[in-house]
Amino acid sequence: MLLRGARQVHPSKVRGVSGLIALLVAVQAICISAAPATASERVWEDLREGAGMVILYRHALAPGGGDPSDFDVKDCSTQRNLSDAGRRQARAMGAALRQNKVNVRRVLSSPWCRSRETAELMNVGPVRTMMRFGSTFTAPSAVAQRRESFALKTIARQSNRSGVIVVSSHQANIVDLTGIAPTSGEGIVVRNEGGQLAVIGRVPAPAIR
Repeated sequence: MLLRGARQVHPSKVRGVSGLIALLVAVQAICISAAPATASERVWEDLREGAGMVILYRHALAPGGGDPSDFDVKDCSTQRNLSDAGRRQARAMGAALRQNKVNVRRVLSSPWCRSRETAELMNVGPVRTMMRFGSTFTAPSAVAQRRESFALKTIARQSNRSGVIVVSSHQANIVDLTGIAPTSGEGIVVRNEGGQLAVIGRVPAPAIR
């Protein structure tokens, strides 16, 4: 394959080791100059310029798994919560959106404390909690399916609208919707395309410090 704008070099014109080295250097230079934008750069462009965009974030770092047996969605003391490192990560998640000039239209969150706190610490807009983004990790299948259906409707309503919806949710929910298991603080960018959920890209999780 010949890259556009590259000059073709016929093998018969390459003589000896010095010629081969010169050819390799030329090819390397062409490849570097023609390197495409990285995946993370492209997703920021899509978020700035595209319509109907939704970022499904897994909440920031909350050590452990699941929730205690006495879990109460209205009582944070009964839940698995963000660590101090998770709170710093949540602030960095919001900073990344601001630094990349993403126009956030709405911020939605699971009512679980770790998700709501993540959304609040991101500080990119008022936070509205919605049970449709509540964790499906231990939910009965009928409940999980209902939450998934309502989440898809929320995403579909964003179709063709400018601005980005930020959702702070859970790994299990995002796996149900996209088949992708994000790490803590990572975002999966989606939108509705012709009635189907399309994955546009991934917003990298900020480093945990």
